[in-house]
Amino acid sequence: MGQTLTEKILADHLVEGELETGEEIGIEIDQVLTQDTTGTLVWLQFEALEIDEVQTELAAQYCDHQTYQFDFKNSDDHRFLRSAAGTFGAYFSRPGNGICHNVHKENFAAPGKTLLGSDSHTPTPGGLGQLAIGAGGLDIAVAMGGGPYYVEMPEVVNVRLEGELPEWSTAKDVILEMLRRLSVKGGVGKIFEYTGPGVETLTVPERTTITNMGTELGATSSIFPTDEATKDFLSRVGREDEFVDLQPDEDAEYDDEIVIDLAEIEPLIACPSMPDKVVPVREVAGTSVEQVMVGSCTNGGYTDILPAAKMVEGNEVNKRTEFIVAPGSKQSAELLAREGWVAEMMAAGVNFSEATCGACIGIGHVPASDSVSLRTFNRNFEGRSGIEDDNVYLCSPEVAAAAGIKGEIVDPRDLAEELGDLEAPGAVMPDKYNGSKADIITPDEPVDDSLIKGPNIGDVPLKDPLAANLSGPALLKMEDNITTDHIIPATQDILMYRSNIPKLSEFTLSRVDQSFAQRSLDSDGGFLVAGENYGQGSSREHAALCPMFLGIQGVFAQSFARIHKANLFNFGLLPLVIDEETYGKLEQGDDMEIVDDVAEGVRNGKETFTVRVNDDWEFTAELEASERERQILADGGKLTHTKMQTEGGAAPADD
Repeated sequence: MGQTLTEKILADHLVEGELETGEEIGIEIDQVLTQDTTGTLVWLQFEALEIDEVQTELAAQYCDHQTYQFDFKNSDDHRFLRSAAGTFGAYFSRPGNGICHNVHKENFAAPGKTLLGSDSHTPTPGGLGQLAIGAGGLDIAVAMGGGPYYVEMPEVVNVRLEGELPEWSTAKDVILEMLRRLSVKGGVGKIFEYTGPGVETLTVPERTTITNMGTELGATSSIFPTDEATKDFLSRVGREDEFVDLQPDEDAEYDDEIVIDLAEIEPLIACPSMPDKVVPVREVAGTSVEQVMVGSCTNGGYTDILPAAKMVEGNEVNKRTEFIVAPGSKQSAELLAREGWVAEMMAAGVNFSEATCGACIGIGHVPASDSVSLRTFNRNFEGRSGIEDDNVYLCSPEVAAAAGIKGEIVDPRDLAEELGDLEAPGAVMPDKYNGSKADIITPDEPVDDSLIKGPNIGDVPLKDPLAANLSGPALLKMEDNITTDHIIPATQDILMYRSNIPKLSEFTLSRVDQSFAQRSLDSDGGFLVAGENYGQGSSREHAALCPMFLGIQGVFAQSFARIHKANLFNFGLLPLVIDEETYGKLEQGDDMEIVDDVAEGVRNGKETFTVRVNDDWEFTAELEASERERQILADGGKLTHTKMQTEGGAAPADD
């Protein structure tokens, strides 16, 4: 039996386990990346491991979320991250240089390599054949120290692409079609591997748009084979020697198959407030739009902004609409500027932002109340834009630019017919990605050789080993699809405390219940109850660390998002699965007691735990965990566990 492309790369990096679906495997990591909202904890945890330097082939630290530096705490974080990169041997990308996924794609991503990143959209370079996975920061720290990364072997799904995209349809519409079919839960436990004759019709930037937003499906990763388009892209970025021919075997067997005829794809749009609420653009045409944004790690590259520039050339932005471009990298903006396109857009009424994640997480360009914002981003979770009752739609740059010109949602095909001389811009790459590299500090020429910690940068809290008896109230009951944005918001007023866990914890679940943090402290901890897909969204480990700091002992949920479940293990919190009937019966405020000896049960492989509620009724909850994860739980979390496995500063090796 032949192998899939995914299986080939995993086999080349396998250090533990078997490539059987559902079995835990350990893989060697070639590259790691981290960004400024997760990186501070990554480096503090790496420091705690007492390892002198990074052990992976490459590590890169990006400063892309807090680019505007509203507070000295942001600037202190960036200085600390620069010092950590210099001290431990990582590349450092300065604030304003661009979003980690875009800059990494342009400078470091390589076919056949493994990449682990402390950002959920790390799978972006799957578009050029790199197996890239998002994970919690503690997993990144351990990988940087030379330890393997552990994950359940996912199902590998063949997404067969046929045909070719018609005019005005884009790669963004392809991934929106996937979301329309599968939902935000449809990719959990899966890697999507794109094959078929339609692959060769897509450029690498188009492919990376698809792999980037595979995260919104809940997927572990997404990947394309390599071909002449891959070789062409690597040549344009000056790294043609890194090309590797990677294909699945002709007789490869997949766990499932999805067929998409690209010729049938039409302009699509995700309605508020979930990326899978996808409809054809024509169904919502005529909706008044006050803000348009082109950018983000999904659609912020040269090939994404250029179509919008061509569309507004000779036109003007509608007087009631603000049109902002937020480039994915400074290099993209530089190339467009040198070619005159930035001036054309400015002349049409478009404003340019720094190259930053910014608005995607509610930092800058917050929409007005009772307004519609059209964005080329990857997420439109309620409140993520910086205002609670927002109305954010997700679309392609072409649909966004059409709305900017018209002042309302309009299918670009209809606008082209109305204007008469508007041509489909297509996906065009620059001859060379030859922008300045001045904002990348290499490990060979570090600025700092010791850590610089400002007053807001604290230590990483540690949890005690798992206790035998766990009891407490159900402090909060939540619905399905609670995101990490709900658990720890990422707006600028909160983001500055990512290095200060006691302060950050005050905001835990504030978007669900503003009294939660204080109630947790007053009750000396307890439990959380949730529905399906708890913890979807970003990789931020703070969404597990802060509840742990507040005394939360475990989460009872119908199902968990992959990265968040791993983060719960990493910080010693029990992720316990309950059925729909139990979820419906549990009430906020119920007194809960796990009847069994929890510590003994976790260590000895117990899968089902009995929970007594209000001394009145009982239910059972399941712990789905590997032997390694159970040991991590029992020890009080991965940092403590890893330090226990490490002697004299040697590279950590999980058991």
